[in-house]
Amino acid sequence: MHKLLVLYPEPTDPDHFRDYYVSKHLPLVTRMPGLLAYRYSFEVAATQGQTPYFAVFEADFADAAAMTAARSSPQGRQVTADVANYATGGVVVMHFPVLNGTC
Repeated sequence: MHKLLVLYPEPTDPDHFRDYYVSKHLPLVTRMPGLLAYRYSFEVAATQGQTPYFAVFEADFADAAAMTAARSSPQGRQVTADVANYATGGVVVMHFPVLNGTC
């Protein structure tokens, strides 16, 4: 599995961010080809001190090629272009292969 992780610093208008993100941005995300699952939260907390992030999003893809194809697709380009409509505090985008551990 390959994960896309998006971290959002505090926006200038948190209420607009939440409303726009849920009602307009996430419906665009669900149209990305190859998307297996996604999760998000506005309840981001640091274990110590103040968190540098307002929201977090993660998406699962079968592998890096599937994620790259999704992000390069017309739907993926639309998702990327839409970020400027709500993420006034900026955005940090990362991706990585998921490795399983044992207990």
